[in-house]
Amino acid sequence: MSDRIVEFDIAVIGAGIAGLISAQSLRGLGHSVVVLEKSRGVGGRVATRRLYDTRADFGAPFLEPRGMLSQQLVQVLSRAGIVVPWTDTVYQVNEGDYQMNPATTLFAPYYVAPAGINAVGKFLARHLPIWHCRRVQTVTPTDQGKWHLELEAIAESKDAAVPLAVQAKAIVMATPAPQAVMLVESGESGLPGEFVDRLKAVEFDPCISVMAGYPASKQRELVQAEYRGRSVVFPPNSPLRGMFWQSSKSSDATQPVFVLHSSAQFAKQYLDTTELEPVGRELCNCVGEAVFPWLKDPEWMQVHRWRYAFCQRPLTEPLLTSMTPLPMVCAGDWCGDRQIETALQSGLAAAEWVNQRLGGGPMPPLASLWEAIATVK
Repeated sequence: MSDRIVEFDIAVIGAGIAGLISAQSLRGLGHSVVVLEKSRGVGGRVATRRLYDTRADFGAPFLEPRGMLSQQLVQVLSRAGIVVPWTDTVYQVNEGDYQMNPATTLFAPYYVAPAGINAVGKFLARHLPIWHCRRVQTVTPTDQGKWHLELEAIAESKDAAVPLAVQAKAIVMATPAPQAVMLVESGESGLPGEFVDRLKAVEFDPCISVMAGYPASKQRELVQAEYRGRSVVFPPNSPLRGMFWQSSKSSDATQPVFVLHSSAQFAKQYLDTTELEPVGRELCNCVGEAVFPWLKDPEWMQVHRWRYAFCQRPLTEPLLTSMTPLPMVCAGDWCGDRQIETALQSGLAAAEWVNQRLGGGPMPPLASLWEAIATVK
């Protein structure tokens, strides 16, 4: 165990949407909170990558307001100038033609962040103490009635002064369920077998994401042709799940950039492949055959593998909780089937559960939470 230990009321593991909204709510209630995140950024799969003088949203391509909480979030983000309406039409490839898919337009319009979708995570992370590049290795109950968390410093961490151990009265586990399973089974957590079994029952599908840039001349062709396929879905038997016209999200784009998402079945074939460039080329060839032939030949390309992209078998309730041996709650977009809406619901429910277990006061109106986050710069 590390000699340097810092104590908090609550440790939140994971800086995705569920973890961030839970931490914001608990912090607003007066609890001391730390967010432990293994990567350098926030937002989880609401992710943006900077590359070749541009950016690409290689996880969630847009915000889909599928319920009250995500609608409120979009309203707050819109007022802050972070998101704008993008499209209200999704097209489906069917033998080379585009046809509107009514099933995907129920929650339109869809919203994007011109500065990158990770601006949503940055907004929800305002004023939170987040320890980046810190992977939690073990969670162990102590005789003093606190969780002890041993951390691993990722090599590229910029803050070597951050301690490598934390103790907390309660844990909010806001990671994909399979990652939570690996963590609670890595040491002597003392969690009930039924709790762990329910975590294990949650299943995710993988996805391979391709970010591809094309010559500037093609941007002019798209504009002149009044191309409208900002969001395109593909048949179930296709290697592709979706195609998103990334450069249409910003008015100052000088070259076309597209993001491709593979189907789960395609991604499973390459889940452990070390060289992803040929995989990306294969997906570019597929979209070239289905949409425009020139999409087969990008000027540049990057490929990312999401091992836990879409929850295929979710939990049927908003939380997974245990008081044995100490308070722990698992939350995330896998606690339902409405993605960001579910993440927000689950994160807030986790905060309420922990607050009650620690004897906190009543939860404030949700409007005051949005206002508190929005007014922090």
